[in-house]
Amino acid sequence: MTNQPKLISQKFIIPSLDVLALLAWGILLLKYRITGELYLLIHEDYFWLVIVTGISLLILAVLKAVQLLQELFNGRERNRTVAVLQHITLFPPGWSSILLLVTAILGLVIAPRVFTSTTALERGVTESISFTRSHPKAFTSSVRPEQRSLIDWVRTLNFNPEPDAYTGQKAKVQGFVVHPPELPPEYLLISRFIITCCAADAYPVGLPVKLIENRNAYIPDTWLEVEGEMITETFQGKRQLTIKANSLKKIDPPKNPYDY
Repeated sequence: MTNQPKLISQKFIIPSLDVLALLAWGILLLKYRITGELYLLIHEDYFWLVIVTGISLLILAVLKAVQLLQELFNGRERNRTVAVLQHITLFPPGWSSILLLVTAILGLVIAPRVFTSTTALERGVTESISFTRSHPKAFTSSVRPEQRSLIDWVRTLNFNPEPDAYTGQKAKVQGFVVHPPELPPEYLLISRFIITCCAADAYPVGLPVKLIENRNAYIPDTWLEVEGEMITETFQGKRQLTIKANSLKKIDPPKNPYDY
């Protein structure tokens, strides 16, 4: 009788934790896709991989649960398998599944958050786009200036970095507000993050915006639509393409705050 609880633990509790861990991770991955939170984590090119993985985990959880029930009803011994696992796993039986299960539960409870202006300042806002893009978009000069997105303007600067070439051109871009300490108080940065694979490698790009007022009127991380025209300004001895704002309108953050 003294070995009965241990036998129950070996034959039911530990395998059940494996089933729950597989089930929780499958639900978590599909939940990220259904709610759109996956946009905050990885490049959209890899969404299909997450969906396939989530469905596969759910299938594995069902198959493992069926197998477990069959073994319990048939009275099969699992002692040999458990003994082997005790020798080849880093943690005691069940602990690795507990860690995976707890991690998945935290993922279900805590929603992922988009990067903020603080992260942009830490990583350094740039005017250039990295060449690690998975599917780089071709540069075209046929797009009217006022129809270019913020990323289009940065891509245009990659093609021709001379800011005077764009003086007087109209601009209408969207992004979030950053307050760089090195810029005068009547300037802010309009910025966006570019993601190449996952959120870990996202980097910010942006352009200075010249205001007619102090930038404190626009709180960092606020999303704005900026309309104006391009001018050239000099900051710390560097000439930079700058948007002279004629109007700034607060907008809701987009479903996908990253660009590619």
